[in-house]
Amino acid sequence: MATSSPIDDVPTHGGGIRLGQFLQLAGLVDSGGEAKEAIREGEVLVNGEVDLRRGRQLQVGDIVSLGGRRARVTG
Repeated sequence: MATSSPIDDVPTHGGGIRLGQFLQLAGLVDSGGEAKEAIREGEVLVNGEVDLRRGRQLQVGDIVSLGGRRARVTG
């Protein structure tokens, strides 16, 4: 039975944040350009589903996955 990767809790200090910004804040990518590319290529999952919107507004509790790493939006 495969185990899921651990989830890092990433505080956003106010709740909502855009997907591209969150990828950088969580350390899942190094730059905005890298975030844009990963999203465009369909490599980013939000709550288990591919999301192609860099400007998607995330909410507290959303889980973002990229390259086997996962991060949860916390307030």
